Amino acid sequence: MKYTDDQIAEIGENIIVNLKTVYDPEIPVDIYELGLIYDVQISDEGAVKVIMTLTTPNCPVAESLPAEVREKVSEVEGVKEVDLDLTFEPAWNKDMMSEEARFELGMI
Repeated sequence: MKYTDDQIAEIGENIIVNLKTVYDPEIPVDIYELGLIYDVQISDEGAVKVIMTLTTPNCPVAESLPAEVREKVSEVEGVKEVDLDLTFEPAWNKDMMSEEARFELGMI
């Protein structure tokens, strides 16, 4: 079954809702607002590719956080498979945070 553009957009919105429930344990802001999610690509068959990073390569949740992201994305209705690509290029920096995240952390 192939999804329409509207269905793909809805899946994408639901993925973002789920990603906003995942928090970096050291920073009280969700990983989406932190800017750790670089890209989410959804095929018309429901295959999802997530490109993400961590705040540092030595992050203490380097193993558990990507697994949690994969799990949260796979819970979205319409997602058939999840491919997660963990990258450190470009390296994460504070400028990647949303305005909401900077406000939450008192950086504005």
